[in-house]
Amino acid sequence: MARLVDYFVLVGYDLEKTGSSDGQGRILQRFPEKDWEDNPFPQGIELFCQPSGWQLFTDKKPATFFVAVLTDINSERHYCACFTFSEAVESTQSLKSGDDDDMGIIQPAALFAPKSLVLVSRLDHTEVFRNTLGLIYTIYVDGMNVSLETVVGNLLTCFIPIAGGAQRTVTFGAGDRQVIQTPITDSIPVSGCSVSLLFKQLGINNVLCLFCAALTEHKILFLSSSYQRLTDACRALMALMFPLKYSFTYIPILPANLLEVLCTPTPFIIGVHSIFQSETEDLLDVIKADLDGGEVTVPECLHIPLLSEPLLHHTKSALSMVLDPELEVADLAFPPTTASVSAAKMLDKEIRSVFLRLFAQLLQGYRCCLHIIRINPEPVIRFHKAAFLGQRGVVEDDFLTKLLDGMAFAGFVTERGTPYRAIDLFDELIADKMDQIRLEEGTPQKVLKHIRELAEQLFKNENPYPAVTMHKVHQPTNGSHMQLHQKPFPHLDEGVVQWIIDQATAKLQNAPPAVKAEKKCMVPSGPAIVGVVDRNGSALANSARRLEVVRNCISYIFENKMLEAKKLMPAVLRALKGRAARQCLTQELNLHAQQNRAVLDHQQFDFVVRMMNCTLQDSSALDEHSIAAAILPLVTAFCRKLGSGVTQFAYSCVQEHVIWTTMSFWESMFYNDVQNHVRALYLENKDSDGSEQESCDDLEKGKSALEIASEQRRLWPTLSKEKQTELIQKEESIVFSQAIHYANRMSYLLLPLDTSKNRLLRTAGLGDLESVSNSFVTNSIAGSVAESYDTESGFEDAESSDVANSVVRFINRFVDKVCTESGVTNEHLKSLHIMIPDIVQMHIETLDAVHRESRRLPPIQKPKFLRPSLLMGEEFVMDGLRVYLLPDGREEATGGVLGGPPILPAEGAVFLTTYRIVFKGMPSDPLVGEQVVTRSFPIGSLTKEKKISLPVSMHFVQEGLQLRSCTFQLLKIAFDEEVGSDQVEVFRKHIHKLRYPQYVHGIFAFTVGQIQKQVLEPRQKEKNPSLKTLSKNLVKNAKKTIGRQYVTRKKYTPPSWDTRSNQQAHDNEDEISVSEEPEQNALTLSTTMKSADKTLSHVVERACCRDYQRLGLGTLSNSLTRSKNEPFRISTVNRMYAVCKSYPGLLIVPQTIQDNTIQKISRCYRQNRFPVVCWRNSRTKAVLLRSAGLHGKGVAGLFKAQNAPSAVQSQTDSTSLEQEKFFQAIVNSMPHHSDISGRNTLGGFTAHMTSTGKWGSIRGGSRMSMFGPNPDIGSRLASKDGTLPQPNGGPSDAHFLRQQRAALYIIGDKSLLKGAKPDLLQQWELIPIEVFDVRQVKTSFRKLMKVCVPSNVQSESSASTAYYRTLEESEWLSQLHKILQISVLVVELLDNGSSVLVGLEDGWDISTQVVSLVQLLSDNHYRTMEGFRLLIEKEWLSFGHRFSHRSAQTLANQSSGFTPVFLQFLDCVHQIHHQFPMEFEFSQYYLKFLAYHYISNRFRTFLLDSDYERIELGIMYEEKGERKSQHIFKTVWDYIERLHKRTPVFYNYMYAPDDGEVLRPYSNISNLKIWDYYTSEVLSEGPSYDWELVNGRCEQAEDSDKQDTSAPQSKRKIIWPCYDNRSKVEPDAITKLLEELQALESELGQTTERWKDIWDRARAAHRAESKQDGKHVSSSLLISSNVHHHRRSAGMYLQESGLGSTLNLNLSLDSDSSGVSTPSSGMMGGRRSTSTLYTQFQTSESENRSFEGILYKKGAFMKPWKQRWFVLDKTKHQLRYYDYRTDTECKGTIDLAEVESVTPAAPTMGAPKNVDEKAFFDLKTTKRFYNFCAKDSVLAQQWIDSIQSCLSDA
Repeated sequence: MARLVDYFVLVGYDLEKTGSSDGQGRILQRFPEKDWEDNPFPQGIELFCQPSGWQLFTDKKPATFFVAVLTDINSERHYCACFTFSEAVESTQSLKSGDDDDMGIIQPAALFAPKSLVLVSRLDHTEVFRNTLGLIYTIYVDGMNVSLETVVGNLLTCFIPIAGGAQRTVTFGAGDRQVIQTPITDSIPVSGCSVSLLFKQLGINNVLCLFCAALTEHKILFLSSSYQRLTDACRALMALMFPLKYSFTYIPILPANLLEVLCTPTPFIIGVHSIFQSETEDLLDVIKADLDGGEVTVPECLHIPLLSEPLLHHTKSALSMVLDPELEVADLAFPPTTASVSAAKMLDKEIRSVFLRLFAQLLQGYRCCLHIIRINPEPVIRFHKAAFLGQRGVVEDDFLTKLLDGMAFAGFVTERGTPYRAIDLFDELIADKMDQIRLEEGTPQKVLKHIRELAEQLFKNENPYPAVTMHKVHQPTNGSHMQLHQKPFPHLDEGVVQWIIDQATAKLQNAPPAVKAEKKCMVPSGPAIVGVVDRNGSALANSARRLEVVRNCISYIFENKMLEAKKLMPAVLRALKGRAARQCLTQELNLHAQQNRAVLDHQQFDFVVRMMNCTLQDSSALDEHSIAAAILPLVTAFCRKLGSGVTQFAYSCVQEHVIWTTMSFWESMFYNDVQNHVRALYLENKDSDGSEQESCDDLEKGKSALEIASEQRRLWPTLSKEKQTELIQKEESIVFSQAIHYANRMSYLLLPLDTSKNRLLRTAGLGDLESVSNSFVTNSIAGSVAESYDTESGFEDAESSDVANSVVRFINRFVDKVCTESGVTNEHLKSLHIMIPDIVQMHIETLDAVHRESRRLPPIQKPKFLRPSLLMGEEFVMDGLRVYLLPDGREEATGGVLGGPPILPAEGAVFLTTYRIVFKGMPSDPLVGEQVVTRSFPIGSLTKEKKISLPVSMHFVQEGLQLRSCTFQLLKIAFDEEVGSDQVEVFRKHIHKLRYPQYVHGIFAFTVGQIQKQVLEPRQKEKNPSLKTLSKNLVKNAKKTIGRQYVTRKKYTPPSWDTRSNQQAHDNEDEISVSEEPEQNALTLSTTMKSADKTLSHVVERACCRDYQRLGLGTLSNSLTRSKNEPFRISTVNRMYAVCKSYPGLLIVPQTIQDNTIQKISRCYRQNRFPVVCWRNSRTKAVLLRSAGLHGKGVAGLFKAQNAPSAVQSQTDSTSLEQEKFFQAIVNSMPHHSDISGRNTLGGFTAHMTSTGKWGSIRGGSRMSMFGPNPDIGSRLASKDGTLPQPNGGPSDAHFLRQQRAALYIIGDKSLLKGAKPDLLQQWELIPIEVFDVRQVKTSFRKLMKVCVPSNVQSESSASTAYYRTLEESEWLSQLHKILQISVLVVELLDNGSSVLVGLEDGWDISTQVVSLVQLLSDNHYRTMEGFRLLIEKEWLSFGHRFSHRSAQTLANQSSGFTPVFLQFLDCVHQIHHQFPMEFEFSQYYLKFLAYHYISNRFRTFLLDSDYERIELGIMYEEKGERKSQHIFKTVWDYIERLHKRTPVFYNYMYAPDDGEVLRPYSNISNLKIWDYYTSEVLSEGPSYDWELVNGRCEQAEDSDKQDTSAPQSKRKIIWPCYDNRSKVEPDAITKLLEELQALESELGQTTERWKDIWDRARAAHRAESKQDGKHVSSSLLISSNVHHHRRSAGMYLQESGLGSTLNLNLSLDSDSSGVSTPSSGMMGGRRSTSTLYTQFQTSESENRSFEGILYKKGAFMKPWKQRWFVLDKTKHQLRYYDYRTDTECKGTIDLAEVESVTPAAPTMGAPKNVDEKAFFDLKTTKRFYNFCAKDSVLAQQWIDSIQSCLSDA
């Protein structure tokens, strides 16, 4: 029994506080005045009476009623029924209020204040409260002769039953009568019509959205203009959640003063009046439901997991049937009349029935996953979520997972998990109706029938007695409550009310207590989950064959048939990805463990551990299928003997799995074992009581723990106190003993085998399963354990590096949690905390012995190391370390979408030599075969080294390293367990030491071969001073020229250099250091050169001097004699490197410029890199100059202060004048400008000068062969993308070629030349451009490496998209585009007669790229092998590109990082080579070779930053004879030269140069391609750029292939992507012929002739034959047919370069008339230019056409005669035909080898008319008859004779 009403409260407007901005209410009276002991008075009722705020009104408002809900601190809800009416305010108070509100004079009774009658109750009887408050108000309004005190007193003393289906008639002393019905079951909520009303307001989808949001703990806010609607909506949502109960903030009506509650971080269900909607707009994590508008708004940042299919569809269908039954019959012609919506109350229950069925389907089988860990004195229940999700097969169900994690479900388990209690409708549904629900799912009529059956039960629960007696409730007479003049509500006498309450209380105490019999019983569990899963078919099943393989493999292992087991192991590991196979494995291992076969030998142990690891790896962290739970007892069973008294168990080898760090796993395992022991306890008790037969029956029946617990709870009250205490103690002892047992188990799996390793994992806590699974590096998870513990506790433990302490803390947390929940006493808990450190320490001592003995074990059948071949002079630094080469992002090696075997991962060893890092091994997959896998790169190319986390499957490894090389190689290796951590650290230190030596002498190029060189001949005194002595003297003299700042400079040599043995002393004498004292007799450069012929020859042989002499820029003799005839001279101003250290000693400057002028000019440029001439156009005599960018003062002096008046000429003005003289001298050196002053016009010059260049594609449109700069070309080049309309990316302005052109163009940085306005009278012009700096190049290259060699494997769906997106983001191609664009601009300017000065940045990066490309495009000499070498030596080496700094070759340059400026230049050359494959003597491999070795540090060519540094180290003028060994080369050029004589690998067979040809490549990004140097890889042999290693390996392979010649040999070749070298497996035709020729010569015993001699002889013979025939002579041997030259070459080139390299060729017939550039006047002799080969077709093939003409040919069956152009080809022995004479596409061929006869014939049907009958002839082949017709009989006979002649010749 419970009070109907706890408190009656009268709340009114507080007139004393009207001065405040908002009105307030106050409690006028409350009854009873004292709080009930069992129910204190709730605070804040006055706020809920007027939720929108207390305020006065000018008119009288009608009475209102609503129910608010308050929740106290004990989470109990109090229902506050508020009846509010208006009451007139007295005049004095009105005036006071009016004064405050500044409303003027108010008439009496012009204002009305609200007053509320409030009932506070713990029972929810809304209608009873409405009627009762209406009765009190009626008595007051109508003035009934009834005491209000009596009514209130009776109301407060009315008691009714809470539940049980009772019907109670109550009266309150006013002649009233009400019937109160209580629900049958109080656990089922009462909803009235609220649920149906909610669906009417919002609709099905919106309500389902709110339903899912509430269950997944989101914030829900209802908005409405009706308070009662808000309460009803919240009540409806609560009813829909049955059997779950909402446990968060629940406020159906929130007052305005408490709106800040909406900002709470916890979930809630709250209702707010819609007038406050604007104040809720800023709530970004709240779901808003507008009841009046029928709209639900979900913020974008929220994700509400909805019901999974098919439950969602079934629920919507059922709701639709209930809410709109006419929908199903709406389309029927004769719809039934019975389809109608149920009444509101019944409709409400039908909707709730749908959701009741939904919960039954969601939670079916939940009782099978309950763990009962204590039965007495009170049951303690825990839910095994992982088992529930796994057995149901709904692990991926987001909604159900979050539902089970929520507070509502936790309360559900606590309330309904009890095995012995009263049951309700939901329990019956779960137990008995699940099969019915599943079978009826597809039948709507049966579903609707069941819904209505459930609805009847729900309705009966709320209304046990439908035919109730009529209520009698008084209501106010009509209009009485709206009268303006009414008496105020009377003040009630507290004494009278209290007396009535006291009387009733005393009477109640004297009455006998009502005893209600509890209807408790055992809660049925329902069908088992396994049956549900099997019937639904959601269980993952492996085929019987796979399970048989698993069983056989395990049998072979335990029968010691290891060879058979090894064969099956790969299949077993694949099968273990299925759940059934994993369960089969645990079952089989458990059987063998029970048969005392758990002690294994070493190989058996390894196999069992490997399968366990694979099983645990493929299981999820939830362990939803209880795989880890089944393996846990096995890891403590299987073991192996390591020595006397030392045993290693399997748990020490399976620790690297995240499941062991999951606290929930240990809890569920603990609870499951406790439940089993408790169950056994009570079964034993039955046996001890003498009921042995009954106990056996129970065991046979297999009673569950819940059933036993239910029986024990039923018997509990009947037991004696002693028996109860005994059972409590036994249960507690079970929990205590299991806690000790699990402390041991956890220490087994948490402590690493090597406890001395204190490397803990600090990357993730235990709760973050994703990150933990990727963070294991050691065998210990204690680090992650410690991290989680410290993070949660909020303190950083000072001893976190101690593994033991970390494990102790983790076990303590576990013990605290499970023992507290299980009711263990504090004394026992303290004793556990004392025992746990001892347990851990004891286990550590055991592990020490195991670890010590395990390290003595030899590795079991691990493959032997495959040692790599070494170069001459290369030595091992560290012997092989056993590692696994892991797959990276390149899927070709893993057998991805391209197919092929999984070559990676591979098992082998990593070797560290003085030159390389090499991995060599074999694939781990035994099915691939014994293929050798090699991946290596030079140490000098290493860019990044970092530790990596390893996959859990790598159970034999402990650490991983990722080594990335700028040669586009990636070594992702995992060290084997036999490799100790100290070895790994030594390996890393050696790598760092070799990668960044302290001095340049530590680089491999210097250290190579020093050990082999033992003795050197004593050095003899030379008669003439060598260049080394000369350079030594020259640099010593630098002190006189440079100044005293260099006197204290230290030697650039390491300390050990001076202390070496005699053989190093010889090299030391070549050292040059300017710190030594100058010699008095030091020779000057001029006198030395005159006296020393040898030295002079060395200087002249330098690249610069040879090239200057070829270009006509002066000779050394001219420079020394100061000849005035030449416009330029070789200056020796920098002979001491005093002016600019990064420039060469000899420079080209104008003849008229003195050396002291040069010294002045150099100060205006960065790094003193003043303008010097580097190339001269032989036709236009324009020169190309290079320099660094100007300093700010230099820019101001030269361009910004030309006309500034100055009384005294300053130093700046003097310098600017010197620069003007310099530029004017450049202008005067050009013949077309020297005789003209001011702005030169080149009208006459341009009239006859035309370009001889060619574009990189044969496109017909808009080809402007000549253009010069226009004013905005710099701004367009400075744009971000630099995209110009020309197809080649060059300038395209129609007025680009101006009549007035500057004689000299200066290209500089836009930032420096900003605002520079040169005088119009000057003859030079600025082109300011914006270029990228080296930092952008570095960043771009880093991104490019990640694009081409990603470190992680991407999904197949996103790999392609990510590749192109990341490639675009790298901006590498954009930078190439910019470089090529600027280069083409400079080429055009030079070709049109203007000189160009390129002065960008410091002059050694982008400037070098541009000037090199300009010379390559303009001068075909640089497109030869010798010329390209000369170009690099001159522009890159002599002019001081900072190779050491950009490649970070030494420790001092480590911080600068790798910046591939030279590689970028080579890539640009590759792009040009790709567009013009016939213009280069060298091949693409030549460029790749240079790209590899310029950073390999194998040669000394690309070391140091300038000639000055090279002279200082004595490597500038090394002679060829100074090589220490014939196999050791100092320069890459010597190596290439020697290799070129042996093999044509560097030669381009398509080389057909044109003299004076200027190339203009397309530079648009669409025309550029990714260099295959970045993406290609050959795992069979490693990089092919160390020719000795690859060539030697190939010879060995050939020898092995020739050993067995008896077996049949197949010519079929299988090429694996990423593994085979395709160029060697499938060489091109010419290389193949040369190889066969050399093989034949060797076989015949002849001297093998060099390939170049054979090639030159064949080409000469071809030319001679062509001259005899009077045909065009081509320089290329390939042009032997009339196929178009460029098309033929492109076809061969494309085949070589592979996929994705298609050239943009538009082979149109009208290309000749589309602006093709004509040869210049200098191109004489009638020799056809190569440009015509690129732009024209050759339509005749006369050299292969013995006879040709028109014939009519009869088509195939039923086809007409057609006229064709036939060609008889003796060479190819073919008869071809075309559509017409000039057609180049052959329509068909007849092979003459198949011709049997040629005979005259008669005309056939459809033959051409008016033709002689003898003009027909037939051609019979082995396949068919051909009918031909000539123009006349003579031609027919000629055809017959010609064909027969060919046949007879054959």
